[in-house]
Amino acid sequence: MEKRVMTDSKRRRGLTVASALLGGVLVLTGCSSGGGANATGNGDTTQAKADEAAAEKSSEALIAITPKDGTDNASINNSAAVKVAKGTLTDVSMMTEGGQAVAGELSADKTTWKPTAQLERSTTYKVSAEAKDAKGRIAHENASFTTVSPANSFIGNFTPEDGSTVGVGMPVSINFDKAITDKAAVQRGITVTSSSGQTVVGHWFNANRIDFRPESYWTENSTITLKLALDGVQGASGVYGVQQKTVTFHIGRNQVSYVDAQTKQMKVTQDGKVVKSIPISAGSPENKTYQGIMVMSQKFTQTRMNGATVGFTDDDGKGEYDIKDVPHAIRLTNSGTFLHGNYWGAKSIFGSVNTSHGCVGLSDTKGAKDPSTPAAWMYDNSIIGDVVVVRNTGDKTVAPDNGLNGWNMDWAQWKAGSAI
Repeated sequence: MEKRVMTDSKRRRGLTVASALLGGVLVLTGCSSGGGANATGNGDTTQAKADEAAAEKSSEALIAITPKDGTDNASINNSAAVKVAKGTLTDVSMMTEGGQAVAGELSADKTTWKPTAQLERSTTYKVSAEAKDAKGRIAHENASFTTVSPANSFIGNFTPEDGSTVGVGMPVSINFDKAITDKAAVQRGITVTSSSGQTVVGHWFNANRIDFRPESYWTENSTITLKLALDGVQGASGVYGVQQKTVTFHIGRNQVSYVDAQTKQMKVTQDGKVVKSIPISAGSPENKTYQGIMVMSQKFTQTRMNGATVGFTDDDGKGEYDIKDVPHAIRLTNSGTFLHGNYWGAKSIFGSVNTSHGCVGLSDTKGAKDPSTPAAWMYDNSIIGDVVVVRNTGDKTVAPDNGLNGWNMDWAQWKAGSAI
């Protein structure tokens, strides 16, 4: 029995030693783990040094491309640009998704780049830029954006043309290709000024058309400036303007002609003085000519006039007249009122009887090649925007939006049509 006790005691001592050794292993293992932490710390230091070295090699140049990468409905005007801070641009390329290059211009200090042409609508562009800092270290940046689509944008077709010379009655007329619901926002993006200092007010005829004019005719020999700042202006839900443009045109001499359907005479005045009297033939009693103030909007040396296009048809549905070479024709309304030459009527009707379907006819010859006829003189001495006042026809006054004829509204009515 004693021997067994001795044996058990030895076993316990052995287990104790083993346990101590095992504990030692565990401690050593724990220390080993601590040693691993020190090794990792050394790795962090090494990595930090590597990062620091990489940072020293990185360029300080900061490139910014606008519009931002992934932008939709970007402007086609001023949105595209590349700028750099803490460096200079060394290379910029811009091209369409299809690979067509876009020309651009680098600023003198080489810190900005912009395209030199207006961008196209509904087009994706890719921009790649390279710059270097003061130490010559290179930086790169890339972006892609898509410009506004035609479905999400509107433009205004305007008259008169840039650089043209027009008569004193010529309004600035803008017709938009989309219906405008926020008229105030759009009108605020349009300014019309005169070098004469006349106050100019816009009038909306409908959701697509706004005209601008002063209270009375433009001052002769003045200069009119139209500024369209519509880029990015929301004209309707999800529909934005794209135009950014300045237009100037000149007002010529003050010429106003007065047609009297009773006397069958037209008196042409310049600066209030009669310079020419011309016998005319206005609309017949069955087809009276509109009365009112009308502005010349188009001129044609010769043009075709078919009655069917303006509602004058016979029993077979054909035009009551179809003249393919009407000479010296000047449009006064959109609905078809013209001041024009007449070679088919007897010379005796001019100044004595009204025979037309609503136009104002002047004596002329076929072919529009005789400069001595009254119609040729009127054509040669008239410019777009000249005023023709028609009186004593017995018909109603022409609608202000039928052509460029807003002068048939008084000033209070005109201002009432402004959205601002």
